[in-house]
Parts: sequence; structure tokens; C-alpha cells
Amino acid sequence: MESEQQPRLRSVVSYVQRGGRMTVGQQRAWEQHWPELGREVAQLPEGPIDFAAWFGRSAPVLLEIGSGMGETTAQLAAAEPEVNYVAVEVYEAGLGQLMLRAEKLALENLRLLHGDAVVLLTEHIAPESLSGVRIFFPDPWPKKRHHKRRLVQPKFIHLVASRLAPGGMLHLATDWAHYADQMLEVCSGEPLLRNRFPDWAPRPSWRPVTKFEQRANEEGRISRDLIFERLPA
Repeated sequence: MESEQQPRLRSVVSYVQRGGRMTVGQQRAWEQHWPELGREVAQLPEGPIDFAAWFGRSAPVLLEIGSGMGETTAQLAAAEPEVNYVAVEVYEAGLGQLMLRAEKLALENLRLLHGDAVVLLTEHIAPESLSGVRIFFPDPWPKKRHHKRRLVQPKFIHLVASRLAPGGMLHLATDWAHYADQMLEVCSGEPLLRNRFPDWAPRPSWRPVTKFEQRANEEGRISRDLIFERLPA
């Protein structure tokens, strides 16, 4: 989605709009829960989001970029009730499914944003305000001519790093070896970040195995995790 306010960031591709209709259940969840749980990035008022007001409490804010169908997101939010968990996604059906999962788990610490993560971070997230950012299994764009479309690029990672509070964590995961190497190179080159490990992080036991990761394992692709920490500015 082109932003008139941020044309300079078009070198950073945060997503490609996907089609697909919502199921009856997803549509019901959207109608019932979106007014409370969700906001459209394109319709946010100018300036940073007041997360404390939105959640009704002050707590560390963790942002997940690209929550997909919410399989991981809902479980992680449930496991961290002390965190204000925010997910940004462009796929409406995915957000609908995530709201169904949130309903089933009676989650109170989850809020959803529909739209472009670049615009969200640039215009509506204050610098040094996030306790963590998670980017799990972003679109790998495996063909070489499409690598420029990958989310993890130097400009985007610098933007993410600038929004992390000192000591905040950037956690990435992918099952595509070339993309994993690119993630390691890009994040290692960002001066605001340092790797918590010599290279790859041990796979955290708390990160759920999704059906997509299970399929990758069956196809012989090894998932890699990277955990970087925001340094003081």
C-alpha cells in the first residue's frame, strides 16, 4: 500500500496484499471483536499510539510483525499475560482467525493492527518504546530476482531498532537458509543492535511449532532463530 506520507520508504517492502475471503467464523469474530481489539493503521490519528490507554494498563509493549493466521501469536500472548502484545498483519482473514483464537483463550492482553508495518513504525510507534519485536517466518521470496522484496533489509531493521527500548529484543526466525544468512548479515550490520549469540540462537522451547514450520522440517529445511538486543543509543 503506497503511503503519500512515506514515499521514501518504498525501497522497504513490508508486505504484499493477499486476497481471500473470510470464513463465517472469522467474519463473526471481526464484527464482534474488532471494535475493541483492532485498529486500521491507515486510520490512526497522527502521532504515537497510546498503548497504555488502549490496553487499559501500563505494561511492556511487544510487537509481532506478520502474525499470519495467529497460530503462534495467540499462544505467545497467552503465555505472557504481563505483556501488552500487539500484532500487525495485512491479511484480514488472518486477523479474523487470530480473533477467534483470542476468544477461545480469553485473551485480554492482545491488540491487532491491520496495515503496513513500515507506516506503523514510522508514524505511530515512538522511538525507544518497544520491549521487543518478533518477525517469525516472513515471506522468503525465494527467487533471486525477488530478494529485494524481502522484509528484512537494512533500512527496515534500522527503523525497527530505533523503536526498541535499550535492552529490547528483536527476534527473527526463518526456515529458508539464504534468508537466514541475509537476516544475520543485515542485523549484524545495524549499529544499534548486538547479537545475543555468536550467530544463530538456540531454538526457544517456548516458540510454538506451526504447521508451516512442521512442513519445512518434513521438506528438510532447518529453521533458524536470531535474537538481537538493542544497545543504548
